[in-house]
Amino acid sequence: MNSFMKVAKDLAEDNLKTNVGGPFGACIVKEGKIIGKGSNHVLSNNDPTAHAEVMAIRDACNNIKSYDLTGCTLYTTCYPCPMCLSAIIWANIKEVYYGNTKEDASNIGFRDDYIYNYIKNIDTTSDILSLKSLDREETIETFNKFKEKSDKTIY
Repeated sequence: MNSFMKVAKDLAEDNLKTNVGGPFGACIVKEGKIIGKGSNHVLSNNDPTAHAEVMAIRDACNNIKSYDLTGCTLYTTCYPCPMCLSAIIWANIKEVYYGNTKEDASNIGFRDDYIYNYIKNIDTTSDILSLKSLDREETIETFNKFKEKSDKTIY
């Protein structure tokens, strides 16, 4: 077994004992060294975003004092959910190794498919999520001010 995937698997296994969240683990590697680790802590943190990949990203960013994980590789025990895929992309991670498939996750009760389907066919009248534009005339003013700032950082 790959040594980094073993770290991710061990983190997932620990969750079976602690019940802090689902059976998911992840680690982030840069230049052959682990810079971040995470396991699912949705239940213990009362945080639906506390997935293993997100926790590993937070840990890695904190450890290297940067929001940019360019050059890093993520190892995770399961194909990332849509939220985690987005976080991985935002973090500039370009390479991910995963163990279990999204179908495997579905088989043990995790419900990612309806989110993939929603994204694929965004329907603003869906009972999953209602998206409605409101007060753009006022909120765009802040965006315009940001656009004109000379000291802004784009990330």
